[in-house]
Parts: sequence; C-alpha cells; structure tokens
Amino acid sequence: MKIIKTEIEEVLIIEPDFFPDARGFFFESYNQLKYREAGIDAAFVQDNISKSVKGTVRGLHYQVGEFAQGKLCQVISGKVLDAAVDIRYGSPTYGKYVAAELSGDNHRQIWLPPGFAHGFSVLSDEAVFSYKCTAFYSKKDERTILYNDPEINIEWKLEDMIVSEKDMNAGLFKDIEKDFIFKR
Repeated sequence: MKIIKTEIEEVLIIEPDFFPDARGFFFESYNQLKYREAGIDAAFVQDNISKSVKGTVRGLHYQVGEFAQGKLCQVISGKVLDAAVDIRYGSPTYGKYVAAELSGDNHRQIWLPPGFAHGFSVLSDEAVFSYKCTAFYSKKDERTILYNDPEINIEWKLEDMIVSEKDMNAGLFKDIEKDFIFKR
C-alpha cells in the first residue's frame, strides 16, 4: 500500500497493492492494521454507495457536532474528480481544497478526516462511488457549501453539470459557521 501526501497534510491518497492475473484482480480495499500504521486510526460505522451519471456533481457536504464524519472514499467503476475542502477555522489551509482523480482503474482512495467538506464530479459515462464513514448520517447535523462557490473555485472538469436542488441552493463558504476549530 502506498500513501501519497497532499498539499493538505491530513488528507491522504491511498494506492492499495493491486494483484491482476488471468482471472481478474484482487486488492485489499481496507485493512484496519495497515491503515492505522499509515496514520488513519478511524472507526468506521457506515458504508455508502452511490451511482451517478456523467456530469453529476455531488457536494460539498459535511456534518457537524458528534456526527462530524471522516470519509475513506473510492470508486468501484467509472471515474470521478474527488474534492476535500478544509473547513477547520484557523487552519493554515482553511478554505483550500485538494482534488484527486479516483477510478475503477486506478483503485485510488482518498482519506479526509472530520473538518473537511466533500464533493465529487463524475467524469465517465457513469460511476459507482463508495465511502466509509466514521459517524452515522444525521440530517439535522448535515451542512452543504455551494459546489461552485467562487471563493473555493473548484475546477470540476465538466462543461455541463447535473446538480441536485439541495446542492444548488447551498450556502456560501464565507457564511459557514465555525464548527471546526483547527488544533495542532
């Protein structure tokens, strides 16, 4: 397993060891001991899977309080651009984002701890996206930042976008509450 550091120290890209042969392939998508050794000491409580068509943008989502989620994300099939936005007030990278291409071909994963808003855009005809969460979904603790917020300025690599009504009506980054305080 290879760990790739990003411009935001806490956000990691993981490349699992991959073993193809004439039958297909095998790779370990999660091993608690190996991930703990890599610095990801998370207890996952919920797995989610979504299927989306080309042009879909989902996000930027996060949860607050006791339901703040860390996420370990990967793509089962297709290709997405995955983005993690630092929303930890006082962080040297507050308001900055990291983006990585995840696909069923490259098998990459991205780890974002609590304190990051998350979103992705679908670059292939369709994509099946899977992620493990460190806290349960809580509608009352869910928050959304506008996917095309000019202050964050994520380049989603799409011409035409399909966005849910909820995501289309999300608030701006400058107006979010300071729910996450950066601590070193």
